[in-house]
Amino acid sequence: MLTTSQSRAIDADLGRFITAKQQQIRDLSGSITNQVPAVVWSFFDAVRVDNWETASNLANRISSASLRYTHATNDAMTPALQTLIWPPISESWGAYGEFHGWNNRWLHRFGREIIQSAPRGSIYFGGTDPGRFVISALSDSQVDGKPFFILTQNQLADHTYVDYLRSMFGKKLRIPTTNDLQQAFQEYLTNVQARLKHDQAFPDEPRQIKPGESVAVGKDGRIQVSGLIAVMEINALIAKKIFDDNPGCEFFVEESFPLDWMYPCLAPHGLIFQLNRRPRAEISGKDTAEDQDYWKKLTDEMLGGWLDEKTSVKEICDFADKYGLGKHLEGYPGDKSFAENESARKTFSKLRSSIGGLYAWRAEHAKDADERNRMYRAADLAFRQGYAICPVSPEAIWRYVNLLSGRQRFDDAILIVKTSLHLDPDNQQLKDLRSQLMKHQ
Repeated sequence: MLTTSQSRAIDADLGRFITAKQQQIRDLSGSITNQVPAVVWSFFDAVRVDNWETASNLANRISSASLRYTHATNDAMTPALQTLIWPPISESWGAYGEFHGWNNRWLHRFGREIIQSAPRGSIYFGGTDPGRFVISALSDSQVDGKPFFILTQNQLADHTYVDYLRSMFGKKLRIPTTNDLQQAFQEYLTNVQARLKHDQAFPDEPRQIKPGESVAVGKDGRIQVSGLIAVMEINALIAKKIFDDNPGCEFFVEESFPLDWMYPCLAPHGLIFQLNRRPRAEISGKDTAEDQDYWKKLTDEMLGGWLDEKTSVKEICDFADKYGLGKHLEGYPGDKSFAENESARKTFSKLRSSIGGLYAWRAEHAKDADERNRMYRAADLAFRQGYAICPVSPEAIWRYVNLLSGRQRFDDAILIVKTSLHLDPDNQQLKDLRSQLMKHQ
């Protein structure tokens, strides 16, 4: 029982989304054998009155019974949670968590920037949790694909999730079939087996198995794969299938994990990327200038107007050291409500670092020295902005350090790592990275 003191109104957009998800579960329940567990409805009741403690306890219980996580516990409600009702439950909990963690004004700003940037009827891959759940909650109707169709590239290898997409969008889009998913898995196995054979046959050549890609040969001689890298490689193949099968749609991507096939076709588009139909020869000076103007206005608002292309790494590290944790904000030159909200800082930092990653990729694949230097400068500025926004963001740290190290700028790379270690002194990965970089001094 929720008391009056525990109850308060939730954000109107979140309330509308939660109502739609609850109705969607009711509609989908007619196609499953098992009854929707009562605890699911109790979860929605708790969300509706913004009872965070009760809702999170119920969500954890539901998640455990779904058998999708490491803390899984088989339960009488498990069979129902392994059906089409799981994705809308997961989306509801994801959206509620984002609304609970974000500053509300910046959450709506984030959502508005993305939603207003993509044309109606386009397809949007939302990679991060806010990029998926916030955009779903703030859209006119996620279920109806209005104003655009929202998918996440992170779960495309999950048969239940793809069946769920088909139940919503199957009459308007070509969604992969079960056979398509099986073919993608087999294609990945064939590819990874060839790369493994290469690495075994030519140990002195660059390895083709990616770092973190867990590949082994079982006693029966079959290839065994596991881990995030393998899953995302399969997700990438299915995302490509969706892209190829829907040629009449424009595509936009909010990156979570870089997908190799996309990079030649990507262009900065506000907070996110546009995924073009054909590989682009280059990112033009005009496109780069528009991207930098967009982010200059945004970072001026977030951080104050001090960061530009001439700002040194030391100046950025001094700012990060002083304000990077968002706790001691006396004299902070930007929006304090942004600085003190970790969720907003991490999200915007990741997105800027993702765009920096595209520029860095373009620098590596440039056709001449002029383009290489232009893309390097664009990447450097984007990474400096991403790091200043959130100097404890793993993407901001590692991507910028990689760029600096590749240019033999080891003093700047060490300064970045030392600053982040001051903010996060128990981070062993940063300690190890500092030790590696110190060898180059």
